[in-house]
Amino acid sequence: MNLKPETFQRIDEVITHYPVKRSATLPLLHLIQEDAGYISDEAIAWIAQKLELQLINVLEVVTFYPMFRRHPIGRRHVKVCRTLSCALKGGYKTCETFTSEFNTHLGTNHVSPDGEVTVEFVECLASCGTAPVVMIDEVLHENVDAAKAKQLSDQIKAEAKARK
Repeated sequence: MNLKPETFQRIDEVITHYPVKRSATLPLLHLIQEDAGYISDEAIAWIAQKLELQLINVLEVVTFYPMFRRHPIGRRHVKVCRTLSCALKGGYKTCETFTSEFNTHLGTNHVSPDGEVTVEFVECLASCGTAPVVMIDEVLHENVDAAKAKQLSDQIKAEAKARK
């Protein structure tokens, strides 16, 4: 598994905090996803071996919690709230704008052709009064109608172009 040496050090240190190794499953998954970007089959097997668990014990945790990704995502992660307030204020149109702008489909197993962006619907982003809301990477954007989604998309494209 290709992780940074400091990630392996943090993993070893985290395990010592739990009287039962199995209890370290969630923290290890978070550390690996933070470093690798997603949880691979190799990572699941590695954690199972490291914590002396059956493979299924780790897999059931990964598939139960929606914050764990099983596939690589784009460099930028666009999360559009789909709950009631955002849906009523145009969240679905906002999401359509992002998928159209980046020529991709919804979901963490889809990445724009340039590898830059993954767009997904998520549950409540806790800003119902400023719906529709979008989180790009870790930055919350409020009142994101289709026009603002286009502006944000253009900004992401410009940043990607500037890096090249």
